[in-house]
Amino acid sequence: MERKLASLRRISDIQPIEGADMIELAIVDGWKVVVAKEVGHRIGDMVVYCEIDSFLPIKEEFEFLRKSSYKKMGDQEGFRLRTVKLRGQVSQGLILPISVFGAYGYRMSEDLLNENPALEPNKSVISPSEMIELVVGNDVTEVLGIVKYEPPIPAELAGKVKGMFPSFIRKTDEERIQNLASEYEEMKKHTYYETEKLDGSSATFYYNNGEFGVCSRNLELLETEGNTFWKVARELDLENKMKEYGMNISFQGELIGEGVQGNPYKIKGQTVRFFNLFDIDLQVYHSLSVFKETMKELGLETVPVLRTNFKLPDTIDELLKMADGKSELNPNFDREGIVVRSLDRTISFKVISNKFLLNEK
Repeated sequence: MERKLASLRRISDIQPIEGADMIELAIVDGWKVVVAKEVGHRIGDMVVYCEIDSFLPIKEEFEFLRKSSYKKMGDQEGFRLRTVKLRGQVSQGLILPISVFGAYGYRMSEDLLNENPALEPNKSVISPSEMIELVVGNDVTEVLGIVKYEPPIPAELAGKVKGMFPSFIRKTDEERIQNLASEYEEMKKHTYYETEKLDGSSATFYYNNGEFGVCSRNLELLETEGNTFWKVARELDLENKMKEYGMNISFQGELIGEGVQGNPYKIKGQTVRFFNLFDIDLQVYHSLSVFKETMKELGLETVPVLRTNFKLPDTIDELLKMADGKSELNPNFDREGIVVRSLDRTISFKVISNKFLLNEK
């Protein structure tokens, strides 16, 4: 499922910021966003929330971001949303009033119209079938022309495309914990294990019905000279190891080392640290114990496992603090965060360190 970079949500709380007269803190699910008091946001308001990593297009309604957020992504100009700190308060993302849809067609309920009397009901500048339904949870990323900010990809990582990511393997895009606020109390009933989230490039390798394949986060790659994903696959002898395993399986991990995200772990060359063993036929992830034993038998390294058999803390804020810390691979580097998976493998999510995000280039 594609990430909802911009979606309709409600403000659950508004909190003062110590020593600040002009700004306050708005809470949307698990996200905290600094907003101007003069806007007059209220608890319960429906708003458009844009997540960090959003890349907003050059449009009049977003020009107020030019001074703080202008960025180029290749040849494309726009506004990149990042984690920032204002008056000592971490702020992530952007809250926009639903009046931002004034240039589009939209359909709204009577209750929502009463909340927003300045908006016209069922504005019909386009056909009804193309109207935006103003319903909490709806994804408006494409409507607003927003895409995910992606830094330039080195040629040796990009490679030549064989096809899209295989449909018979689950992608590794865990949800951020801030988007799971409504489910958090139920999630606390489970038992989890925690691994370090490495700052590299997602890699997936599979052996399925006699065919070996190599994938980046979103694409399957052809084997070409100089491609780092395939180079590491051959160095680790993954095709033979997976063939000998005797099942249709996928290994998923993080490609790290020279030429990857600035090589924060100071590794010579490149390698992959694995975090998932996926059974293609059964469409399930194997347990932590089976995964670790398999990696050990095949001579492959895993991502650092930080804790096992633990319960979630009372609040998401506490979990975010747990994400801070030094990397197990390089104690001089602040880790990107943690990935948390339930022991029964029914739940997984990532918790990105705010300290890491504030220092991100």
